[in-house]
Amino acid sequence: MTKTGKIAVIGDKDSVLAFKAVGAETYPLSSGAEAKSKIAELLKRDDCAVIFITEDVAVEIEETLEKLKKETYPIIIPIPTASGSNGFGLAGIRKDVEKAIGADILGDK
Repeated sequence: MTKTGKIAVIGDKDSVLAFKAVGAETYPLSSGAEAKSKIAELLKRDDCAVIFITEDVAVEIEETLEKLKKETYPIIIPIPTASGSNGFGLAGIRKDVEKAIGADILGDK
């Protein structure tokens, strides 16, 4: 299935509103349950290629995000909240890099 390239952003209101200015669809949600429901809705659509999700919400649905990594689309990318990072996104990148090349090349954990 080919996606047309729309971008969605899920997370707390303060973190997602800035993305609206660049044309992304924003979904101000605060819980993992709401995020799982919204992602399921976005998966049914044919036009969403990338979903940014704030780390605080992503950590609540880590198992769901792991399953979705196997899919080509949408690409789901954890991002820090407006108040900062909890390290979830970088930890995921570190894990994927270690899996791909067999070593931690990103340095200090």
